[in-house]
Amino acid sequence: MTDDARDRPVRVEQDLAEPGYRRGVIALLGVLAYGELVGFLTIAQEAGFASSSQDKVTLAKVATQEFAHYERLATRIEELGADPHQTMAPFTRAVDDWHRRATPADWVEALMKVYAGNSIANDFYREVSELVDPETRRLTREALEDAGQVEFAAGELRRAIAADDKVAGRLALFGRRLIGEALSQAQRVAAENDDLMGLLVDTGSGYGLDLRDWMHMFTRLTDAHTARMEALGLSA
Repeated sequence: MTDDARDRPVRVEQDLAEPGYRRGVIALLGVLAYGELVGFLTIAQEAGFASSSQDKVTLAKVATQEFAHYERLATRIEELGADPHQTMAPFTRAVDDWHRRATPADWVEALMKVYAGNSIANDFYREVSELVDPETRRLTREALEDAGQVEFAAGELRRAIAADDKVAGRLALFGRRLIGEALSQAQRVAAENDDLMGLLVDTGSGYGLDLRDWMHMFTRLTDAHTARMEALGLSA
């Protein structure tokens, strides 16, 4: 838990009886569900860049787990009385734009997107999970759980960099593009949905983030990305 989180009152499951909070939780689950659904489709497609059947199978397993996460999130949305597809609809453009702007050109860029790009988004939603009740937090973090894809991508990236020193510069550039697009889209996702913004931002209720907390969160996201890049020997 961050220092910012320790300063805030804690949401409990009974708060779901409050209409505004309930709508915020449903919106959060909606954007996560659509992210997992598109993640499944994208990873399955990008597995086509892999040169070996073994690597294709590895990413296919990751894609399958992404879809399983989507199904659990969709089920919870229904339990809260909402339709998953209607709940996901407000977020489709922003999420689709992120994937379009971060489309890899080849296998090593696809690996970098798995290693760094998806990790940035997951870091953002883990931060947001501090603002919800324990059951919603558990489901959110389960959906964001690393199924081994980050370790797999890191190993492949290190081998690619060692084999061709020209790869490092290209990946560093792609990594900078990923962090810029990811942070921009995270802010856009929140700003374009009143229910999600109501969950994230303290408007006098004592729950949510103030401007200081918001800035600290994005600093932590940037620092985490820098550390991942440095772990590969790349500049952020």
